[in-house]
Amino acid sequence: MEEVLLASGNPHKLDEVRAVLGPLGIKVLGFGDLPAIPEEPVEDAATFEANARIKAIAYARDTGRNALADDSGLEVDALDGQPGVRSARWSGVDGSRQERDAANNRKLVESLRAVPESERTARFVCAMCLAAPDGRVLAETRGTFEGVITLEPRGENGFGYDPYLHLPEDGRTSAELSPAEKNARSHRGAATRAMVPLLEAMSRD
Repeated sequence: MEEVLLASGNPHKLDEVRAVLGPLGIKVLGFGDLPAIPEEPVEDAATFEANARIKAIAYARDTGRNALADDSGLEVDALDGQPGVRSARWSGVDGSRQERDAANNRKLVESLRAVPESERTARFVCAMCLAAPDGRVLAETRGTFEGVITLEPRGENGFGYDPYLHLPEDGRTSAELSPAEKNARSHRGAATRAMVPLLEAMSRD
């Protein structure tokens, strides 16, 4: 497999996936590499895995290319797994990605303000799916990134909830990691690395 379309308009995700698959000689295309952006499918499933499958199959069929899609988000134990699959629009606020992120993070802090730090355990989850143009699911993986929610944001790297996921083992948030450090440890990096042996096996078949 020499080329794959990453079914996302998020440039941060594109950079992360390219950093892992690029050294394997796999060219990772983004929507900017297409003559037209396909219509976005409705992600109405109850799990990250099912939503990733919806996206991968839809974009593979629409573009005639192998498509790699992920669905990712934040699970907070004290909130019974919320925001979960609703992470990107948890606050219900419309607008730019920056405006939605700010509103989501405000809701996160307010929801956990009365919760002791020891009970604010959380994780980023990424489910990834690779689909063929005929709609077949070729591979599926999952990665997690464990931490504790902090009420004070720190760091300028990353996006979304990154400034609030504190990593107790080294005293930094996800947003304080360099891009290379994040790729080595993050949920999306883990899901992408898990995809590598599956892609290599396909290349040998």
